[in-house]
This record gives sequence, structure tokens and C-alpha cells, in this order.
Amino acid sequence: MPHLALYTFGVLKSPLADPTPLRRELHDSGAAIYPKISQHPGYLARAEAADRNRGTHFDLDWGAWGEFAVPTWYDKGRTVETIALDATLSLWTDLRPAFDAIYTGLHRAALNRRYDWFERTGRPSYVLWWVSDGVIPTWQDGVSRLEYLHDHGSAPDAFTFHHSFAPDGTPTRVKDIGSKSDQVR
Repeated sequence: MPHLALYTFGVLKSPLADPTPLRRELHDSGAAIYPKISQHPGYLARAEAADRNRGTHFDLDWGAWGEFAVPTWYDKGRTVETIALDATLSLWTDLRPAFDAIYTGLHRAALNRRYDWFERTGRPSYVLWWVSDGVIPTWQDGVSRLEYLHDHGSAPDAFTFHHSFAPDGTPTRVKDIGSKSDQVR
């Protein structure tokens, strides 16, 4: 049975190394959210570096998730002092569980504050696509699909919750998703 891949990408207003309280709030928020998300029904796995705390996202060993990659439009730093991004890559059983995990609870509260932490880029901040059972999506897969979504809109291989597709490529809809849930702001 196919699984749903989810890639998220955001450009931070300040580098990860910034010691300000606002930056610490984002870090603390993530530290609380990830354990909750991993217990959510329908969650399968997420990209986690094998060698955390040994450099930037670009230097880490992501195993089967591949080499870390970012969209071509990311123009901030890549060093420990200058990197200013947040990205996730995860696998889910289906659209509804992924939607519920993202738009409820602690993650929803963090989304309500996203513009305190993230720049408004005018680009999508996430993309979804289906992968065959046993396939681990790579960071480059996520980047390619996010760029495709930005350039061409939703399609069976790169879509949003609001304009989603079933594994067979037919348009589908997750019940109760409002039209504003994934608009670019």
C-alpha cells in the first residue's frame, strides 16, 4: 500500500545559531512537537540525522533519506553560524492522519506563530506525494516536488492538502479542509 511523503521547508528570519528568545521559542516548540507527532496515528517515520550535533543540516548523515538538499531559491547561509532554515521529511499512512497531526494540537499552535519565526517567501512551505510501500523519500525528492508545486501547481506527484490526489492519481479531498489551510502567505 502506498504511503504519503511530506516535505516541509521554511526560511527563518534569523539563523539557527541566533541566541534570541524568539529563536529559542521556535527550538523549544519543535522539541515539544516532534515527540507528539511521532505518536500520532498514521505517522510512520521522519528523516533524522544519525550524527546529530555534528554540523549543519548539510553535513549530517541522513541515511536512507539521502543527502540534505534545499530549494534553489534558498539564499541564506550553510554554515553553523549562518544557516537559517527549517525542513522536515516524513512518511504517513494517508492524507487524513497527516492533516490532523499538522493542523491540530501543538503543531497548530506553532503554525499560528509561524510568521514570528519564518519569512514570507511567496512560495509553498510544504508538498505531499505518494511513494510505494518500502520506499524512503529523499530530501532531493522533496525539494524537486516543492519546486514543481511552486512552478506548476498541484499535480498527482506534487500536491497540497487542499488540492490533493489519491495514490492512483485521481483528485481527492480530505473532508473538512478549509480553503485557507495551505495558501501561500
